[in-house]
Amino acid sequence: MPKKAHSFLLIAVMILAAALAGCSGNTDTASGENGSKKTIKFMHLWPAGSSKQQNQIVTDIIEQYEAEHEDVKIEVEVLENEQYKNKIKVLSSSNELPDVGFTWAAGYMTPFVKGSLFAELDDVLNDGLKESFVSGTTEAYALDGKSYGLPLELNIAPIYYNKEIFEKYNLDVPQTYSEFENAVKTLTDNGVAPIALGNKDRWTGSLWYMYLADRIGGAEVLNKAIDRSGSFEDPALVSAAEEIQNLVKENAFNKGYNGLSNDEGKAEFLNGNAAMYLMGTWELPNFTTNEEIPQDFRDSVGFFKFPTVDGGKGNIDSWVGGPGVGLFVAENSKVKDESKEFVKFFVEKWGEQSVEKAGVIPATKVDTGKVDLPDLYIDVLNELNKASSLTLFADVQMSASVAETHLNLIQSLFGNEVKPADYAKQHEEALKAEEGN
Repeated sequence: MPKKAHSFLLIAVMILAAALAGCSGNTDTASGENGSKKTIKFMHLWPAGSSKQQNQIVTDIIEQYEAEHEDVKIEVEVLENEQYKNKIKVLSSSNELPDVGFTWAAGYMTPFVKGSLFAELDDVLNDGLKESFVSGTTEAYALDGKSYGLPLELNIAPIYYNKEIFEKYNLDVPQTYSEFENAVKTLTDNGVAPIALGNKDRWTGSLWYMYLADRIGGAEVLNKAIDRSGSFEDPALVSAAEEIQNLVKENAFNKGYNGLSNDEGKAEFLNGNAAMYLMGTWELPNFTTNEEIPQDFRDSVGFFKFPTVDGGKGNIDSWVGGPGVGLFVAENSKVKDESKEFVKFFVEKWGEQSVEKAGVIPATKVDTGKVDLPDLYIDVLNELNKASSLTLFADVQMSASVAETHLNLIQSLFGNEVKPADYAKQHEEALKAEEGN
């Protein structure tokens, strides 16, 4: 997904090879002395061209840190997303990771941790930082009870809606799933696509499935199936799959959704052809400050929480989402202590500046009374402050092979190519096979 990692088929092999080599790689280039200064090598993925605001904040934070720590030099390398991921993969195979770099949570991070390439960061969190984070964010960067990353971003997935379309057809914001179904029927009866979706990318459809699983079975039912303390053949997970196909039967999604990319699906919402769009909060700038999108449209966008299902165990304040990129410190860094001090400083400063300057919601808590933001941001941040739980994107929780199975089955489910019971069974088989490896 955007803002988070996708699968790498080779990364586990390369990292384990590095670990078996007994850390024999040349680590002299990872850090060192620069005259009388200690040098921290820092690699990130926000180039000035494509991520101008983020890049400027990083530059400002580094300048502030160096001004306060005259004995430290931060040496920066910047690569765009795919180049970054490829280079990290190569560097990990020879134990030459930068002292500080970006990682993603859960399944992406796990091979690095198992290869003893990332340092534990609980000492940093316990030094007064942990209470600053939104509940559920640091847990995504923990393995076996130990933390190996500090999240910078946080994304949740609301349902955005077009207020003008809702007003035209006298629709209220749905609080229950029954009300949501009535809105879908009213819109289809009037020739309006209820939901914009581009499911060629597959993770987009997974968002809908995850919410239905949560609202039917509760916040832990999907997590337990994935971590193997439960089963993917839990009746709630089968029911969620059945409900996806009910939505398909009711023509809830725009035409051709399974063959459209997310950008193509989003265009149906942006051009007013669809009334709703379920997506991460990384889209907030498009609905608030992006001047390339007409002001009238931006003014017409609101959001609501995924409705509760009658008789379901889910809570309306439970969200699907998760942290975006986070910071790691290399286990083999020669300036590990200095690097840990730098990442603590970075997280604190990033939390203060990222929302107002870049439109990025940080993983740390935001005092909405002290920031100057569009109302849509303020409303989302206030919802985050009262969130009951946060369920990490399913494909991020899974290993690379299981994630691929999940995403393929999501597309098949939306295409009526697999029955709900078989959908659940194939997930369970993939998870069991992974568990046995």
